[in-house]
Amino acid sequence: MRKSKVAVPALLLGLLFLPCCGNQEDALASAVEVIPVDLGDWQGSDFYGAAEDSSASESVGENGPASDSMSGNTEGPAGADSEEEEAFPENTGYGEGDSAGQGQTTEGRDGILTEQEDSSAEELPVTEESVPGREGEVKITVSAAGDVTLGNYAGQGYEVSFRQTYDQGVGDDYFFENVTDIFDADDLTLVNLEGPLTRSEDPREGQTYCISGDPEYVNILTAGSVEAVSMGNNHRLDYKEQGTADTVAALEAAGIPYAYDDNYCLYETKGIRIGIVSVNEVGQGAGVEKFLREGIEKLREEGADLVLACCHWGIEREYYPEDYQKSLGKKCIDWGYDLVIGHHPHVLQGIEEYQGRFIVYSLGNFCFGANRNPPDKDCMIFQQTFTFVDGEKQEDREIRVIPCLVSSVSGRNDYKPTPAEGSEADRILDKINEYSRDMGVVLDMDGCLEEETP
Repeated sequence: MRKSKVAVPALLLGLLFLPCCGNQEDALASAVEVIPVDLGDWQGSDFYGAAEDSSASESVGENGPASDSMSGNTEGPAGADSEEEEAFPENTGYGEGDSAGQGQTTEGRDGILTEQEDSSAEELPVTEESVPGREGEVKITVSAAGDVTLGNYAGQGYEVSFRQTYDQGVGDDYFFENVTDIFDADDLTLVNLEGPLTRSEDPREGQTYCISGDPEYVNILTAGSVEAVSMGNNHRLDYKEQGTADTVAALEAAGIPYAYDDNYCLYETKGIRIGIVSVNEVGQGAGVEKFLREGIEKLREEGADLVLACCHWGIEREYYPEDYQKSLGKKCIDWGYDLVIGHHPHVLQGIEEYQGRFIVYSLGNFCFGANRNPPDKDCMIFQQTFTFVDGEKQEDREIRVIPCLVSSVSGRNDYKPTPAEGSEADRILDKINEYSRDMGVVLDMDGCLEEETP
């Protein structure tokens, strides 16, 4: 059964808590049947560099380079090494609109979500007494996937784009339909929403590639059983604070909690409260440590049983984490986070076990509209199952990696992330093992943590 959510009041134990969700509204599904155009093995050029067929690229004019190629910012402690580096302000603290306390705040909004068995039931307030009891054993499975760009960037061609695919009438279910059964079966699905959902036409000055999608694209997330999103990334402000405000409004209307900077959130399922903190280390450097330290303190005060750190960090197209990623990931564990989830490099990086907890350095792309044909289509869904007994978290290490590809076809991006099978699944797991082995993690061919031999 598709998971559904209703909002209930947050517990106000501190003077200020910045919750991150609103009431859910029912979305009206479109019943239009359209046969998509078969474009075959189309070759194009986007985020990662030159096209295999250079004749397929188009002139962008003043909005971008002559081809559709795009790259994100690589600022941060390690500096930038990309030939196609995005234009961002000097990393001397906080970027435009990203300083502490300057993000979109949500004071007075509801901050806890809980599940409801009958998705057709009328939305009603849920009290503490109505939440399922915490006695006995409870297992909570969290699924994390990488960069989700629902839309295009300014200057990107329309042909074979995310927008054209959506406009053909494929329906909201189309994009996540190959992974929805996985997300339906878990207790929380969390993705990185990279790029605002807005109709603003006022892009950020100095930003070479500005990403946006229409606000109604939020229904793709609900159709795909995505419960929460991280927004702490280097594209949140592509259309300034208006873009963030429009995105927040769309997410709140759909009942999807979100987190970025000092906007922390709680999600509740099976009586277990899961806190989320999301930061943009790419643009703010070590300044994000303030959000991470204060976020977990406030969420624990609010009764969070699990707290997840989402870190947008690292260097694009690099398969191994840089030094500050590893340092910050370990700091998060030392501060008490139960799981650290990383993204931004747009390719897979390894998984580290530290103090019995896990740091996933990069999940890669997932449903990624900013690239019509990425050369590296490998990605993954990372799952961890946490066990609670009488409300107390047990020390276990039950993880699983589901190897995936960002597209269900090989010659282009059809924006439909798909679990890999057979030799392709083995290849991706071998790659993750190569990146992870020196950090204490080896996966078996089912994607589970390999048992240690005596």
